[in-house]
Amino acid sequence: MRVVIVEDEELAVEGLIQALQRIEKEVEVLAILDSVREAVRWFSENARPDLAFFDIQLADGLSFSIFEQCSITCPIIFTTAYDEYALRAFKVNSIDYLLKPFEVADLQKALEKWRLLKTDSPSVVSVPDAELMRLLMQQMSSQIQQPSYKTRFMVKIGDHLHSINSAEIDYLYSENKIVWLRHQNGRKYLIDYTLEQLEDLLNPVDFHRINRKYIISIGAIKSVASYTNSRLKVLLKEPPDKEDVLISREKVEAFKGWLGR
Repeated sequence: MRVVIVEDEELAVEGLIQALQRIEKEVEVLAILDSVREAVRWFSENARPDLAFFDIQLADGLSFSIFEQCSITCPIIFTTAYDEYALRAFKVNSIDYLLKPFEVADLQKALEKWRLLKTDSPSVVSVPDAELMRLLMQQMSSQIQQPSYKTRFMVKIGDHLHSINSAEIDYLYSENKIVWLRHQNGRKYLIDYTLEQLEDLLNPVDFHRINRKYIISIGAIKSVASYTNSRLKVLLKEPPDKEDVLISREKVEAFKGWLGR
């Protein structure tokens, strides 16, 4: 099975490849593409793979724009932390929609569906494309469940443990390989999570990772201004000491999409 992975998180790529190798004896990863631009170039210049896995929110925009810029004829399995794009996903040639974090069993079911759809059995071929799409959408809509996000974090203050509601967080940031939680009261607390883990734990409606160092709350933003080299500068209500909070040019479109959702 020859696959292409469109994903901008290294841990997600590693997890997907490991899961595929557990299910399939022979998996050849033809390419790992971490942006819309790279994906458009690859699919325009290379032969059709057997299957492709697409994340939806990439550094330079939504992966749906890839389909608008080049022809993709292979089946697609979307792997994402966002459930609101499910119906839009099935308007392109998607056969499944897996919500992160997904189990190996979920991936196995998706691959079984892919095998079924690529067979030449009359039971599959006789189903019109529109009807097949309707059935897939109906099936997946019934399977998709609202993800559960973390609402409280335990922090240690001296010899005591305290619970902090996620709604009370202004932002989280990494400093010298340590992750800190910045509370609305202006204090910061050490927490035992990586920013990558926090991306999956926090509700993406309220929190967004703007760069390698920061995950910010929508309520912590005071203003956003243009900055050099097509970047953005975010002014927080409780800004970190002597540090500009910048959004790189590659992440600007994703940030704007989150800000205006």
